[in-house]
Amino acid sequence: MSRATPRPPAERSWLRAIDLVALSTSGLRARPLRAVLSALGIAIGIAAMVAVLGISASSQAKLAQQLDALGTNLLTVEAGQDLFGAEASLPKDSEGRIERLAGAQGAAGVGALPKTRIYRSELIPEAQSGGLAVRAADTSLADVLDLSVRSGAWLNEATGAYPSVVLGDRAARQLGIERAGSLVWLGGQQFAVVGILDPVELAPELDTSALVGNQVALDRLDYDGSPTRMYLRADEEALAETRALVPQTLSPEQPETIKVSRPSDALAAKAATDETFTGLLLGLGSLGLLVGGIGVANTMIISVIERRREIGLRRAIGARRSHIRRQFLGEALVLSALGGLGGAGIGALVTAGFARSGGLPFALPLYVPAAAIAATLVVGAVAGISPAWRAARVPPTVALSG
Repeated sequence: MSRATPRPPAERSWLRAIDLVALSTSGLRARPLRAVLSALGIAIGIAAMVAVLGISASSQAKLAQQLDALGTNLLTVEAGQDLFGAEASLPKDSEGRIERLAGAQGAAGVGALPKTRIYRSELIPEAQSGGLAVRAADTSLADVLDLSVRSGAWLNEATGAYPSVVLGDRAARQLGIERAGSLVWLGGQQFAVVGILDPVELAPELDTSALVGNQVALDRLDYDGSPTRMYLRADEEALAETRALVPQTLSPEQPETIKVSRPSDALAAKAATDETFTGLLLGLGSLGLLVGGIGVANTMIISVIERRREIGLRRAIGARRSHIRRQFLGEALVLSALGGLGGAGIGALVTAGFARSGGLPFALPLYVPAAAIAATLVVGAVAGISPAWRAARVPPTVALSG
C-alpha cells in the first residue's frame, strides 16, 4: 500500500515590532478627539499625583532649608515644679555647668524680670505695658541663637553693664521704634535702645522681649542672677546623650524638675502634618487615575465593537489571535502613555508655578514623573486586557457578514 503524502506545514504568520507600533496607533489616529479625551482622563489623575508630590517635596525642601539655617541642635532648658508643686529654679551657674557637658558647643541664658516694665516714655500709664517682657540676657546669647540684628548692635561687655536695651522684633514695632538710638522708659529709668532684632524662629518669646545685660539687671533692676531659661547648642551626634545629662547636671537632687526641649521638634511636627495631608491628596489623585483607567477601558471596548469587520478581515487574511490581542493591548498602552506624559508635564508645571508664587525651591524628584508614567502603563495594561481578548475572539466570518 502506498503511503499518503504528508501535508506541508502551514506557513507561520509573523507580526514585526514596527508593524505592531503602526497598528497600535492606527485606531488613535483615525479617532483623534476620542483619543485625546480618553488620554485626558489619565492625564488629570497623573497631574494631580505629580503636583501633590512635587508641592509636598518643595515645601519639605523649604523646611529643610530653614532647619539647616536655624540649626536642629538647639536645646532649651527650663525649671518646672517639684513633687509638691513648688516652683523650682535653675542655678545661677547654669551656663558653666552645661558648658562642661560632653558635646556642648555653647550655652547662654535669659532671666525674666516680672516686676519690670518697659514703655515708650514715662508719660505712658503704668497699666499700658502692652504685655512686653523684660529679660536679662547673657552677652553670648547672640552667638548661641545666631541672632540677626536689624538695626544697631547686640549687647557687649560695655553696653551690658549700662542702661542699654536690645528690643525684639515685635517689641520694637509695638513701641513704635524703627531704629536704634531711641530712649525708652524701663524699670522707672531711661534706657538707650542699642539694637533691634530680626524675628527669632527658634526662640519666638524673644520677639516680644526687651533684653538688657546681666550686670545692669543685677545693679538696677533687682535681678537675682538665676536664669529662667537656658539655650544650649550641642553636637548633632551627641544631642540625645547631652539632652539626657542636662537635668542631672543642673539639679542632681531633683532632676525631674528640669525640663529640656528642642524647638525644632515643632517644625518637625509641622512637616509630619504636611505629610498626612499629602497622603490624603495623593489618594484623591489615585482615584482620578482609576477613573482615567476606566475611561481607557471603555474607549477600547467601543473601539472593538466598531472595528469588528476590520478585525474579522485581518483574521481572514492570516492574522492570528495573538496579533489582534497585541494590537489592542498596544493601543491601550499608547493611549495611557500619552496621558501619563501629558499629566507628568502638567503636574511639573503646576509644581513650578506654585513654588515660584510661594517662594519655595522647586524640588520635584525625578522618580515621581517616572513612577507616574509607569503607573499609567500598568493601568493601561489592566484596562486593555479585556478588550484585547474580546477582539481576539472575533471570528473571521464577521468580515463577510453584512
